[in-house]
Amino acid sequence: MAVLHNRVSQKELKQLLMEETEPRTTISFYQYHPIQNPQEFRDTLYKGLNALKVYGRIYVAREGINAQVSVPSSDYDSLKSFLYSYNFLDGVRLNIAVDDDGKSFWVLKIKVRDKIVADGITDPAFSMENKGRYVNAGEMNNFLKDPDTIVVDMRNHYEYEVGHFEKAIEVPSDTFRDQLPMAVDTLHNQKDKNIIMYCTGGIRCEKASAFMLHNGFKNVFHLEGGIINYAQQVKKEGLPSAFKGKNFVFDDRLGERITEEVIAKCHQCGRPADTHTNCKNDACHLLFIQCEACAIKYDGCCTPECQQVYHLPLDEQQKLREGKQNGIMIFNKSQKRLRPTIEEMKGYRQE
Repeated sequence: MAVLHNRVSQKELKQLLMEETEPRTTISFYQYHPIQNPQEFRDTLYKGLNALKVYGRIYVAREGINAQVSVPSSDYDSLKSFLYSYNFLDGVRLNIAVDDDGKSFWVLKIKVRDKIVADGITDPAFSMENKGRYVNAGEMNNFLKDPDTIVVDMRNHYEYEVGHFEKAIEVPSDTFRDQLPMAVDTLHNQKDKNIIMYCTGGIRCEKASAFMLHNGFKNVFHLEGGIINYAQQVKKEGLPSAFKGKNFVFDDRLGERITEEVIAKCHQCGRPADTHTNCKNDACHLLFIQCEACAIKYDGCCTPECQQVYHLPLDEQQKLREGKQNGIMIFNKSQKRLRPTIEEMKGYRQE
């Protein structure tokens, strides 16, 4: 019987990736389409992708599939043929990463979920069949020049912070399920205006466009293929980019540069910076923006307190982490986080 999940440690897998000499191509794709047996589809998908040495993160649900993967570049066509062999994926748009070192993923994980995007929608009358109209890069640029067009960013706060379209409205939340009703409430008195939704690769803004139409909005559009496809089209067609800065991505790269503008600031010193990192303290791992100078000053940690923990012997660090669940922090990335002292961290231990 074939093994349908990984059995090698994450550390070993990452080391194997770093030792690879063949370049990899990072790809994202999604498709809203009814899947009658998600688990069965997941298993056959795993067998096919594993045979092609595909790494990445894929969610399968009754409403469709959402995938971010990397594949050896020589097997790109084979991957495309395999995906297109499924009727509902035949011709699906494959977004190729803009700024790619091929080291985005080092293991294949395919999970069955209730939904491919957690949306919090409970209304049984909601349907993805009625969704906004696609706009391409050229149309997006033209819409942005129209003063009566409203452009809405359907990504999280920390994504918007490092890069966004000119005149885009931020919906200040860190969860898509919260953003949907917030977008409706924010624009409730502008239902007759042109409204364009966008996101990283298209999956969130496509659902958001359907939700807006479901709530009575008339002229709703969404950027086809999201920022990733927009950046590729701009480059290919020689168009000016109305997106400024970096596109945050949910893999080991944590971002791909679209334009040279740096529109964010270091969370520690306030200097221009747009490099996301996770705090090196294993008991924290806070996602934050850090400039090169602060990375050296704080050893890649988010606070002096975390820096102190990071320099403790490994056995002492492990003791500090014993008994806690989901990290010692409860924080919202769009708000200031409570930062503990070492003494406070010790209080989280279960004696």
